[in-house]
Amino acid sequence: MTSRRRIIVIVFALPLSDAPQSHEPRHHAPPIRLIGCRQHNLKNINVNFVRGSWTSISGVSGSGKSSLAFDTLYAEGQRRYVESFSAYARQFLDRMARPLLDDVEGIPPAIAIAQGNDVRTARSTVATVTELGDYLKIVFARLGTRHCDKCDRPIRRRAPQDVVDEIIHKYTKNDEPQAMIAFEPPNAASMEIGDFKQSMQRKGFVRVLVGGAVERLESLKTNNTSGVAVLVDRVALSARTRGRAIDALEQAFANGAGRAAIQIGDSPELLRFDNALRCPYCDLKFSEPTVGQFSFNHPSGACPACSGFGRTLKIDINLLIPDPRKSLGDGAIKPWTTPATAWERRELKKWCAERGVPFDIPYEALSDAHKQWIWEGEPGGFDKKVWFGIDGWFAWLETRTYKMHVRVLLSRYRSARVCEACGGTRFRPEVLKVRVENLSIADLYKKPLDELRSWFENYKPPVARASAVEVVLGEIRARLGYLCEVGLGYLTLDRQSRTLSGGEMQRVNLTTAVGSRLVNALFVLDEPSVGLHPRDNDRLIHILRSLVSLGNTVVVVEHDPAILLASDELIDMGPGAGAAGGLILYQGPPRKAAANAESVTGAWFGGRRSMPRREVRRKGNGAFLTIVGAREHNLQNVTIEVPAGMFTVITGVSGSGKSTLVEEILYRKWKRFRGEPCDEPGDCDRVDGFEQFEDLIFVDTASLGRTSKSIVATACGAYDGIRKALADLPEAKMQRFSPGTFSFNTTGGRCETCEGAGFERVEMQFLADVDLPCSECGGERFRPEVRRVKLRGKTIGEILNLTVDEASRFFSGDGAGIARKFAPVIAVGLGYLRIGQGVSTLSGGEAQRLKLATSIADDFEREHPGKRHDKGSLFLFDEPTTGLHLEDVATLLRTLDHLVDFGHTIIAIEHHLDFIAYADHVIDIGPEAGAGGGRVIAQGTPEDVAANADSITGRYLVGALKKEQPRVHGPS
Repeated sequence: MTSRRRIIVIVFALPLSDAPQSHEPRHHAPPIRLIGCRQHNLKNINVNFVRGSWTSISGVSGSGKSSLAFDTLYAEGQRRYVESFSAYARQFLDRMARPLLDDVEGIPPAIAIAQGNDVRTARSTVATVTELGDYLKIVFARLGTRHCDKCDRPIRRRAPQDVVDEIIHKYTKNDEPQAMIAFEPPNAASMEIGDFKQSMQRKGFVRVLVGGAVERLESLKTNNTSGVAVLVDRVALSARTRGRAIDALEQAFANGAGRAAIQIGDSPELLRFDNALRCPYCDLKFSEPTVGQFSFNHPSGACPACSGFGRTLKIDINLLIPDPRKSLGDGAIKPWTTPATAWERRELKKWCAERGVPFDIPYEALSDAHKQWIWEGEPGGFDKKVWFGIDGWFAWLETRTYKMHVRVLLSRYRSARVCEACGGTRFRPEVLKVRVENLSIADLYKKPLDELRSWFENYKPPVARASAVEVVLGEIRARLGYLCEVGLGYLTLDRQSRTLSGGEMQRVNLTTAVGSRLVNALFVLDEPSVGLHPRDNDRLIHILRSLVSLGNTVVVVEHDPAILLASDELIDMGPGAGAAGGLILYQGPPRKAAANAESVTGAWFGGRRSMPRREVRRKGNGAFLTIVGAREHNLQNVTIEVPAGMFTVITGVSGSGKSTLVEEILYRKWKRFRGEPCDEPGDCDRVDGFEQFEDLIFVDTASLGRTSKSIVATACGAYDGIRKALADLPEAKMQRFSPGTFSFNTTGGRCETCEGAGFERVEMQFLADVDLPCSECGGERFRPEVRRVKLRGKTIGEILNLTVDEASRFFSGDGAGIARKFAPVIAVGLGYLRIGQGVSTLSGGEAQRLKLATSIADDFEREHPGKRHDKGSLFLFDEPTTGLHLEDVATLLRTLDHLVDFGHTIIAIEHHLDFIAYADHVIDIGPEAGAGGGRVIAQGTPEDVAANADSITGRYLVGALKKEQPRVHGPS
């Protein structure tokens, strides 16, 4: 049973100055020794890891890689680190599950960076995860210039010497003009002329400026003193008179309540300055910016309309009228098609007849005026007993949200829309008025990281304040550099973390770890190459090398041959999955594995194993799925035809627009086509060809469940039959046990102490929560009397501990068809999973294949499984080779081949070269990421793409298409 821990522990490390700069492994340091490892399927193995080096662990899925790297090495490192904490933390150690092994020597504090994305909150962005948002807050609070809300002029707190230096620099290029330095008394407008003169004379001022002219104070005739400026001094501007001008300006600020005015030469214009944060032109005063204001997660910075989410829930016309081809009479307005809304339908028909609105033509054919009337109604609405409109009806429902069914109804027809108040920036308007180089923090958040990196490289802070942010700017530049080096330059800081793929999230976490500059620590990584185009492997290798160069030990679970060969040492696990795995087949230099007869990975390196090859490409069924004018994000108005009845792969560098095309446009357009709720589809003219598919199945790496109560047996539909079989036993009937008694999701049979979870979660201050085995059931989830019921000698706990292969054999003679439920799981290579394993603990690749197994279950249930469908389904895959060894990729390809043979259509996003080479049709998008991508570079057979000189993918695909080439591919 594999388990994924996605906890990043910030650990104690030696100062950076002690870090070695060499890239060579520190072989002189004592190794990390694991003795007698027996966790999960590990066969009592002994392993040594060289300190200060990079070790890669490979092997087929389920061979024990994660059990060794995460569940043993990292878990013990984490446990020992917690031992150094307070008594509060140590009181739980006796109950913490210790990895099954005899001894550990030389293990340093450990950090795990797991593949996958568990972020669910919309408040988490790339800025918050990378901590770049924290640094940018300091930059804007210290260096930002406030702009006036009214006139948008820059506002700065002006010191007298700064003002004088500015005007000398600006106005003394050819001569020495005269500067008249003055102030406007703050209470002049409320003073009588006599009082005004007397007050100024007592302070020693004898001249005033009126309309640009100088007058003596006693000669002032006007009764309106609001436009009068009191003259402090007249100075011929030059470097020699700088001190005199500063003294005069200090007096002007002191007497003008922080404001001063300067008239240069013969110009009647008064230049206004303020040593408070106030606009001298609009007389608006502002508070000093604070660090908290530049966070959309802080009340002082978050947009009040959307509370910092950037989106608000609004009624969605596409959900309300899913099929505009229908008329009002045919039920175009979906919520008014139920028996409960019969009155609304009658009212609509009555008022349409009275106002002459057509009731029997398609909604899309109605005039704009009629559509507006249908939505907005008439003034007065319900109160005046006239047509209330759809908006009025929903406004009335908003007053009834204390009723559950009303809240459910509203949720069906709402979708997230960009906040109109902040435009999706998440910030308050006043926060966006603070700018650096005339850019707000939201402007920087929207820049792709590679552009932002360039901007910060060229940015020079004001000399007077440079020292205050020197360290912060250095940290920003370093982290942006790391992110771009691992191929994430196309992301933006305002991108929500939950929208990142597992591979993107891991690389973000990796750069955060590198940016923390930890030394002498143990980093355990799970497939950092996931989602990375072969072109970018060198960048990732450089990042991993930089971790090692700081004196850290890096252990990577990986399948990509290029990454494996770049490591210092390779550990190959196997030979099979589950009980057939758990052994070390080879340990040593990666390039010598090819000569090892026992190593499964070495067999692929040496060419003894090879991918299945397609001699003849399919031609499809003649139909096409066409996406017309795709413009979302960086897609550049592209039109793409995908042949139906074929195996199509969409390729391109990371960030070129593949996921936007498949998920945001194609998948969401299908949901809208079916009238199902979803987020707003990506911008495109239309998608043609949906009607030829019976269903669309999107298979990505997201887990099938978010809690431990969702298990493999429930995911594949076998658990209902198992529970019924147990409930039908005589001993169960004697105790009146029902099928529900054998469910840990309902009360009755489950352990109530842990509520069927098998563990208790303890919240720890400043640490990740700790899951401890349940003190009542010992992790078996059920009450003792339930655990005593046996089916052919096995209790419910023992049945759930069977692997899928074992369960299939155990239930093979059962007439309930339980074994058939496991057949598709075995077909996709997951027979080694325990049927009671929580699906939330599966790797990304395992989760994706389990989704595939549930999707193709109907084909296995059919009387003739090999018979083609009359109307096949469309399968969308997002990097299906995630987490797969080359051996498993071959198994997956055969399964996908069968799907197409059954009459289905496959579209897969993929970087794996052997996978691409096996496809019938390839669409390459690029050529670069972000703004440099979004165009179709090449399409056709893999051979066509490989022959295209403009295709980056094609350069790497050449080697994959040559059978005689070794499994390690590079550009031709």
